[in-house]
Amino acid sequence: MIRPRLGVVGCPRRALALTDTPRPDCPDCDGTGGIEHPYGDETGEYAGSNWELCPCWTGRRVVLLPLPRRPRWLRRRTDYRDPWGPTGYSDEPPF
Repeated sequence: MIRPRLGVVGCPRRALALTDTPRPDCPDCDGTGGIEHPYGDETGEYAGSNWELCPCWTGRRVVLLPLPRRPRWLRRRTDYRDPWGPTGYSDEPPF
């Protein structure tokens, strides 16, 4: 059974896509769509997690239409600096 939802994907260009959602009452993954397998390094400390996809969910999506790009004047500027801070960030407490 497909449980479709709309989502925005960003690779290679932002687009509106129809995706499948995990089954919320799945006993294996509890509705998250995958099963986490944490692992540790040689000292026994936590080093990360591997995820295994649950069979109740497929990661497939269908791209419906590409989203338009923002005009150049609406894009973020990377050279913006905070006018109140000497290095671009304020050192003062927020009161």
